[in-house]
Amino acid sequence: MNETLVTLVGNAATAVEFRETATGGMARFRFAVTPRRWDREKQLWADGRTSFYTVWSWRTLAANLAGSVSVGEPLVVHGRLKVREEEQAGQRRTFVDVGHDLSRGTSAFRRAARAEPLLTERPERVTDGDVQKSPKQREHDSAMAAVS
Repeated sequence: MNETLVTLVGNAATAVEFRETATGGMARFRFAVTPRRWDREKQLWADGRTSFYTVWSWRTLAANLAGSVSVGEPLVVHGRLKVREEEQAGQRRTFVDVGHDLSRGTSAFRRAARAEPLLTERPERVTDGDVQKSPKQREHDSAMAAVS
């Protein structure tokens, strides 16, 4: 079977809706993906247009999803992509759905405190001549020169 599998990186945009059905649990939430690009003129990161996806899951996976995901949490979603078009109130609408994979258990996101610069900060251009070596690195380099 040829199915389109995708991996998306973004944030949970809504709370997970969970409900029991005749065949087991069902859960869904909205997922937001916003691309970032480096703007050379402004020397800043700029956000692109946000795409929204509906993530669906069923049975045990649905229960695990409901116990794992909260609004605003960063996520990596992997699953089957399904695009459908429907007519609602006389207008054609396009819906994009992705099946999330937490089939083996629950997960909890814990934001880590950072002491280092953010990954989104762009470092200044560094050359070998600009780098200051630590005393330990100079000692190591001297020892290596003596050996060779």
